[in-house]
Amino acid sequence: MGKVLAICRSDKKGTQKYEIPSALLKENWGIEGDAHAGNWHRQVSLLAFEKIDAFRKKGVDVDFGAFGENIVVEGYDLRTIPVDSEIRIGECLLRLTQIGKECHDHCAIFNVVGDCIMPREGVFTEVLKGGTIHVGDEVEVYPLSDDRPFTAAIITLSDRAYRKEYEDRSGPVIKEILTEKGYRVIETILLPDEKNLLKRQLIRLADQRQVNVIFTTGGTGFSVRDITPEATEEVCDRMAPGIAEAMRAGSMKITPKAMLSRQTAGIRKKTLIINLPGSPKACREDLDIILPPLEHGLGILRGSDTD
Repeated sequence: MGKVLAICRSDKKGTQKYEIPSALLKENWGIEGDAHAGNWHRQVSLLAFEKIDAFRKKGVDVDFGAFGENIVVEGYDLRTIPVDSEIRIGECLLRLTQIGKECHDHCAIFNVVGDCIMPREGVFTEVLKGGTIHVGDEVEVYPLSDDRPFTAAIITLSDRAYRKEYEDRSGPVIKEILTEKGYRVIETILLPDEKNLLKRQLIRLADQRQVNVIFTTGGTGFSVRDITPEATEEVCDRMAPGIAEAMRAGSMKITPKAMLSRQTAGIRKKTLIINLPGSPKACREDLDIILPPLEHGLGILRGSDTD
């Protein structure tokens, strides 16, 4: 069991948060009046008191809220809590959605001392049940349920769609199919065919959001701009060649052109990454082939299957 030591809020983005004795948490929004609240996955940020205390012992005197955190919690190493875990604070319920973050613009603390713990130690949540929280409220983390839905993210690679020259049709098809199968699609992203951009998103989704499976669509052909397999291979710890082989074998029964696809699949930590072609029809055909047996592998990756 943990405890809330501080609640912090800022009225404008880019300004340091200040302490308040209590706060109203609004469902699917965040702390009322906080500049970072909104309809997204980083509604309320949490930081462990123990990490702040260790930073202070380096000789840096920082107030609560200095790192941009909304809630300071004592008693939990928040970074070790798996994404999707539910956290009760008083009468409210949060779901952990992301661990750490990319820091594009260094904060005041970093500019002064050359370090900030929020990007590596902070966690982010969304509000499932609202209410009022107070300093001193108990904090409890609930264990993950084995029967929770698998989470998925979809990345479309297309220069032309990114430039809005035509509409992305593959991404919505994949999302529709996954939703029908019971997956919870947490992000859909449209990118140009740039390897470093794709690599950065794959790493973020696997490491910070801990998504169970990422589907990419597009960028698997012979064009010099088709870089999806290379990006996937560079970020994965190990490859899963059987998935791509099954898709190619099944698709070749419909069209011989499937043999020209360079699609691949691999694993980064506990996230499976699968490359799909850019055609909506081909995406549907490939998902029909791989989705039925896929849940067994995803179960093994997230530790709910003992085989």
